[in-house]
Amino acid sequence: MGFSLKRIFGYFLYTSLLWAPNSYGQEKKASALPAGYAGSIMCRGCHPDISANFFRNAHFKSSVDDRIKFEQKGCESCHGPGKAHIEAKGDKSKIIAFSQLSPKQSLDNCLNCHTQQLGRANIRRSSHTTADVVCTNCHSIHKAATPKQLLAKPQTDLCYGCHSNVQAQFSMPVKHRVNEGFMQCSDCHNPHGGDAPPTRMSVRPRMMAHGLQNEEACLKCHVDKRGPFVFEHAAVRVDGCSSCHVPHGGMNARLLNRPQVFTLCLECHNGAGNFGRQGDGINLTPGSHSLTDPKYQNCTVCHVRIHGSNSHASFLR
Repeated sequence: MGFSLKRIFGYFLYTSLLWAPNSYGQEKKASALPAGYAGSIMCRGCHPDISANFFRNAHFKSSVDDRIKFEQKGCESCHGPGKAHIEAKGDKSKIIAFSQLSPKQSLDNCLNCHTQQLGRANIRRSSHTTADVVCTNCHSIHKAATPKQLLAKPQTDLCYGCHSNVQAQFSMPVKHRVNEGFMQCSDCHNPHGGDAPPTRMSVRPRMMAHGLQNEEACLKCHVDKRGPFVFEHAAVRVDGCSSCHVPHGGMNARLLNRPQVFTLCLECHNGAGNFGRQGDGINLTPGSHSLTDPKYQNCTVCHVRIHGSNSHASFLR
């Protein structure tokens, strides 16, 4: 391996210091360090570009927490013992280099610490993990582009890098305002893997975040649709919001699946089956409602409480 000035200086710093301040500001004798460990201060000689700004990093708090073992502090908490790496003058085979790890190894390394949050309980069986998309694909530990969450890019750019079809939907005339910065993908999705969705017999994708009481993420913002209601609309409580609405963006008003309201309602209100609250199926449109008449083609003009009502079983005003 080459003997650059940076490596020579780092090795000189390591071999010459018998007493060195550790990462949390106290004095610790080099011989008292755990076997194989050198301390984060030794990393600064060869990696000044990283160490100079590391105090701004969320991981820096581990360096000043006296409750954490030395092996879990600073650089060596992620990269492993660094003594052999320094003595080998920067040999990457002597330390954990994330660029050389497999996706599973990279995930396992991060989960040594990041296993406490409930939001990561399903990370090993999430859609991202099964597709070999792991922590280092989205997060940049040393040179993050965002002040929070250590993302490698702004969140929308990061998600659009893989989900280009969704990016196109957010360019539709009617849309959720993600591109405008009003909200972001993680308001509705859990990128680390969500629990089974509570609607549509749990067949929806498992990357959805949950609202209160294990409800759809939509209800975190649209709280007026939450209920509980005396008269509930089965399409809302059983099938969920996506039975009538598209989640990202579309051509129809109110993000509806169909351009005309009555055609959407007729998907269910066609008299088929023997289900429903009374076991008589979903009621047909009354004979007095001629759907060829424009005044009957916008159902929500009369059925204004379509998401649920406390006063009328037909969701009238």
